[in-house]
Amino acid sequence: MSPSREGSLEAPTRHPIDWQSPEYGDEQALNAELHRVFDICHGCRRCFSLCNAFPTLFDLVDESASGEVAAVPVGAYAKVVEHCYLCDMCYMTKCPYVPPHEWNVDFPHLMLRAKVKQFRDGKPKVRDRFLSSTDTVGKLAGIPVVAEAVNAFNASKVGRRVLEKALGVDSRAPLPKYVSRSARKTLADKIGRTDVQGVATERTTGRVAVFTTCYGNRNEPGIVEDLVAVFEHNDIPVTLLASERCCGMPKLELGDLESIRALKSHNIDVLHELAVAGFDLTAPVPSCVLMFKRELPLLFPDDEKVKAVAAAFFDPFEYLMLRHRAGMLKTDFKESLGAISYQVPCHLRVQNIGLKTRDVLALVPNTSVQAIERCSGHDGTYAVKTEYRDASVKIARPVARQVDAAAPSRFTSDCPMAARQIESVAESAEPTHPLGLLRRAYGI
Repeated sequence: MSPSREGSLEAPTRHPIDWQSPEYGDEQALNAELHRVFDICHGCRRCFSLCNAFPTLFDLVDESASGEVAAVPVGAYAKVVEHCYLCDMCYMTKCPYVPPHEWNVDFPHLMLRAKVKQFRDGKPKVRDRFLSSTDTVGKLAGIPVVAEAVNAFNASKVGRRVLEKALGVDSRAPLPKYVSRSARKTLADKIGRTDVQGVATERTTGRVAVFTTCYGNRNEPGIVEDLVAVFEHNDIPVTLLASERCCGMPKLELGDLESIRALKSHNIDVLHELAVAGFDLTAPVPSCVLMFKRELPLLFPDDEKVKAVAAAFFDPFEYLMLRHRAGMLKTDFKESLGAISYQVPCHLRVQNIGLKTRDVLALVPNTSVQAIERCSGHDGTYAVKTEYRDASVKIARPVARQVDAAAPSRFTSDCPMAARQIESVAESAEPTHPLGLLRRAYGI
């Protein structure tokens, strides 16, 4: 680190993503930047214990003729890129060279740039395009007869072998179930209601619009129902969006930014209308909250509607803790929750809001919460792909070991997919979403 930056306490700065400029997709410029950053990472190696991208990079360097990045073939750079799933933990917790440092290292956004180039060059597999199309998959699998057939197929050994051979979906990986009655159908009476009023605090309006998310709507609608029940128990009126599409996070991980633009065009107009009407916004899945709070503003920095939506978006437990600090959260709990092992998802950690889920659950009498701040290795579709399944399990194993050692009364994670991943690795870790735990504590 240069003398001028040594000992600096300045917070990391995230630059907007200039993805529409000609240089962004220029192969020569991209490779030059990959070489520059890889050389810095090679000299530091502080991130060796995070995802599999860094061990892959360091092995390529160590096994090269000279032991330097210059000896690594440019064609091998893609091996590093494919293991980055944009969790941002290297940027937020490890790297000393992030902006405003003069070296200006943003490893995740560089990996995104490489993924965008790969996508534009037509390199993603059919499987990856299919798995990232959550709206299409959800609508098809949500048809009553189809949902039953898909769930039965995915639960059978024969079905899993077919998926592994045909699509490269690992037969050992947990797959979500699909429901024919979605969260939006179950809560249809709330759609479009904008006449509800709430009691405002300094930071909250006291009424909330919920973005149900693809997963919450089609796979585990109970999470959305728990969110609504908890908020309404605390006298926070809730409404749903008149319509919604995928937040775009799966497409971000694929490098398909044009699809994100299309999804943004639909969602932001609906969300902005609600924000202007005085609604705060929330979603039950951290990745979706992060997409609206952080990623879209970086991709579309000049879009005023995107900025307004980001300012109105809250993590559910961040929102509940703000209400608690204003004396507006009920603590009439009927049941203790005992010892809880709580895995903190990466996409929640990088929101930089603190451990609000832990803090709210700890309000329940006779309840203790062990926070585990380590990655589950799931991240969207990474853990279900045959070529990455073993790496994802290796990443998840330290979390699973901590859960097994604690032998808690409850195991939870804000990310339901991360929870299922850890469940598949641990000896005994049946998950319940934190919103479900809080609803149980309230006895509602």
